[in-house]
Amino acid sequence: MNQRLRRLLAASSAAACAIASVAGCSNDDRTVAPPARKAEPGRFASSNPGSVNTYWIQAPEGLVLVDTLRTPTDARKAVAEIKKTGQPVAAVLLTHSHPDHVGGASAFHEAFPEAPVYASKATDKTMREDDRGFYPLARSANADFPATLTYADRTFEDGAPLQVGGLRFETATFAHGESDIANVYYRPETGDLFSGDLATGKVTPALIEGASCGWLQILDQLGGRFSGARTMYPGHGAAGPARALIDEQRRYLQVFRGLVRPAVAPDSPEGRTVGPGEQKSIIAELDRAYPGRPPVADLPTIVQENIKAVARELSAEDPAKTPAACADTPHEGTDGLLAPVSAYVTAVNGRNLDALAGAFTVDGSSITKAELTCAN
Repeated sequence: MNQRLRRLLAASSAAACAIASVAGCSNDDRTVAPPARKAEPGRFASSNPGSVNTYWIQAPEGLVLVDTLRTPTDARKAVAEIKKTGQPVAAVLLTHSHPDHVGGASAFHEAFPEAPVYASKATDKTMREDDRGFYPLARSANADFPATLTYADRTFEDGAPLQVGGLRFETATFAHGESDIANVYYRPETGDLFSGDLATGKVTPALIEGASCGWLQILDQLGGRFSGARTMYPGHGAAGPARALIDEQRRYLQVFRGLVRPAVAPDSPEGRTVGPGEQKSIIAELDRAYPGRPPVADLPTIVQENIKAVARELSAEDPAKTPAACADTPHEGTDGLLAPVSAYVTAVNGRNLDALAGAFTVDGSSITKAELTCAN
């Protein structure tokens, strides 16, 4: 589909200019100067396995940081890179409560004591209660995980806009997906969306909370709520076109559920239990479909744990009540169109060239802006 679209764009200047009209393209010989580029957020990624990102955003009053890595040791490495900018830190934002995103907060607080740490009220509550026992588990797996957490000292209402460092962020809070509570931060003037772990780039995600269907529904909500988003900055992996990363995450979850579902069917060899042979087959299929993808956690058995969690989830689902978003089939957009077509229409209507470039992405390879210019 992607190669075919490239050929069509190259072959037809009329079609190319119709698409590129979003950017004000024409067929004459006049050269239009490109708009000034915004400063890209800085990024530090800890080492694998379980690499996780922290970002810093240039703001009028200093830098705004997003997430704090897994351990103080990792955080101190990020602090060293941040200090090279020579700018003060105005605030730290947390996307969700998972250990790999909050464990380094103490090191950030020590380095930048004047910078408040922000979290939504729901995220703060989840961190303080830790009903799933994630923090003791993280300590047992990694001696560098802190004995006590550094919590947010500023909280905001779920979904409320946030003004920090001289920047305005729109926020949204989602429940019962990749994590119990997840927050995203969106800058309307740049189209930058900091998504935490809701849509990650070319990594093996953690499905151990057994809420893949909820996660799929959240991806629909995320795409609809922030249809103008251009670039997504995920908690793991590289940044990319927001629509492309959402669609890639959706496909992965659908494929995963589709592989596990036959293994928990009543007539499968092990009944509702995924047997060793079935598990081995599922892992082999995933390796073929998604080769070389590093895990988001330093858990050697993450794929096996993902299979067990999704198997429990699917066994408990009522097929008659399963939402359409959770079907193991190519997904349709909220307006009834296939997802790429829906993304294309949304991008054109919103005059969003970055989103348009990602609308027909296949396996993370998107059409570039250059391919959306006039072919005369």
